[in-house]
Amino acid sequence: MNSSTTDKVKGTAKEVTGKVKEETGKAVGNPNLEDRGTTEKIAGKVERKVGDVKKVFGK
Repeated sequence: MNSSTTDKVKGTAKEVTGKVKEETGKAVGNPNLEDRGTTEKIAGKVERKVGDVKKVFGK
């Protein structure tokens, strides 16, 4: 698997994990877990975009 695809897969996985943590934090009333989930979700989006950029530049 090339690096752009790897970044996209890892980013998507982080997004999903972050979303689960975020929603779980909301459901149980744990703002710390919710914040960590939001942060992880955003990091996943960034990593996925890095994969898109690498694909455009052929790296």
